Amino acid sequence: MSCSRRCCQSHRHTEKMSSQQTCRPLFLKTRGRRKIILCIYVVGFMDLFGVSMIIPLLSHHVKALGASPTVAGIVGSTYGILQFFSSTVVGSWSDVVGRKYSLLTCLLISAFGYCLLGMSTSIALFVLARIPVGLFKHSISICRALLSDLVLESERPLVMGHFNAASSVGFILGPVVGGYLTEYEGGFYTSAFTCSAIFLINAGLVSMLPWSETLAQQQDTNSSNNTSALCHNHHCNKAVQNGSHVKRQHTSPIEVTETVQNYSGVQWRQMPLLQPVWNQLSLVGTRIHLVASSDMWDLFMVRLLMAISIMLYYSNFSLAMEERFSLKPKITGYLISYSSTLGALAGFLVGPVTKLYKNNIAALLLHSTVLTCSLIFLYTAASSVWEVVLSSSFFAISTTIGRTCITDLELRRGGAQASGTLIGAGQSVTAVGRILAPLLSGLAQEFSPCGPPSLGVVLALVAVGLLLIRIPKWNGKGMSSTVNPLKLD
Repeated sequence: MSCSRRCCQSHRHTEKMSSQQTCRPLFLKTRGRRKIILCIYVVGFMDLFGVSMIIPLLSHHVKALGASPTVAGIVGSTYGILQFFSSTVVGSWSDVVGRKYSLLTCLLISAFGYCLLGMSTSIALFVLARIPVGLFKHSISICRALLSDLVLESERPLVMGHFNAASSVGFILGPVVGGYLTEYEGGFYTSAFTCSAIFLINAGLVSMLPWSETLAQQQDTNSSNNTSALCHNHHCNKAVQNGSHVKRQHTSPIEVTETVQNYSGVQWRQMPLLQPVWNQLSLVGTRIHLVASSDMWDLFMVRLLMAISIMLYYSNFSLAMEERFSLKPKITGYLISYSSTLGALAGFLVGPVTKLYKNNIAALLLHSTVLTCSLIFLYTAASSVWEVVLSSSFFAISTTIGRTCITDLELRRGGAQASGTLIGAGQSVTAVGRILAPLLSGLAQEFSPCGPPSLGVVLALVAVGLLLIRIPKWNGKGMSSTVNPLKLD
């Protein structure tokens, strides 16, 4: 009996040591992912901080160079058109060559574009400077795809909400600094060079991230459960639940152990960066074709309708407030800043609200869309400024939650393997909204100052109706019950 007891104790000790050896790398990988996530928050903040320093000054600068209003409008639309064509391509390219190299490329080329903008002393050079930025300013999209790679599906809304909040704070503070710099001689050029320096700093941060400390495989709930079966102590289970990634396919405990031991570095890249360009373009084209031919038209249509609706709400906000309530532009500016601040803070509410809905993102998207539609109607029918303040307050919150939900649903239905392609496609759809919204706003204003938001109400109602028809076809997680995730292996 004594010998048998010693054998059992020895076996249990061996099992425990084996479990600890298996789980120890997971702690290191989790720490590495946390460092990357925090750094990506900083990159998102600095990115939009630098960009928002420049955006309010562009129209003034191009006019100062001697451009007519028509030429200024054409030049301004160049960026949006380039973004429309390049968003999906660059997003898909990040799926092919990896987040690190694609993000570094976008940051460095954007830094070059803003540096060139700081040297623009003619309209031709101004247009030339906008081309590299229009083609490669997709760092925010790639950051979102990177975050979706690093966390579990249930944690994604929380992390995306925090990232959106950090980015929004940068977008709020940037115009203040840019406006301060313009008070000095050559202020625009100083702002452009400062923006370029910010992108270079971001590139340095990305290059120094602990990529080698995190596992790179796309996460899957079943895979994570298999991995947790190897870990017989509470701490190791916690490490797995915090997002340690393994292969997507169902594997036995032995296969999972081999996966954890073999994948010690980030492996998002599916082919070397220096492979022939034709091979990269071929894979990019394949991914875009799969997304375009998938049954995700309903989500992209909802995104387009709501993007146009929200843009119509803001399109003539200052002019409408002046005509309807005799509100001075200065006061209107304060109101816009107030709602923007609420929108940034609302990013921190996404996680708790998602838990309240028990991770039913489809239902949360429906309710946020209904709320957004109601608030636009309240603004349209408002009889006092205080009703506008009320609608603006909740409008900023509902739109922030809605944007996070639509992105999360796209990733759930399309699959994590195509996260860059899907996020890029979503940005292309939003770019279409930016092209259509000014035209629709101008036509609607011919009838009434409330014309643009009234049209926005109609489009939002169409989005609500589309969701009511399509959501029953999805399961509780937002995945289509009739369509499998995109297979891109």
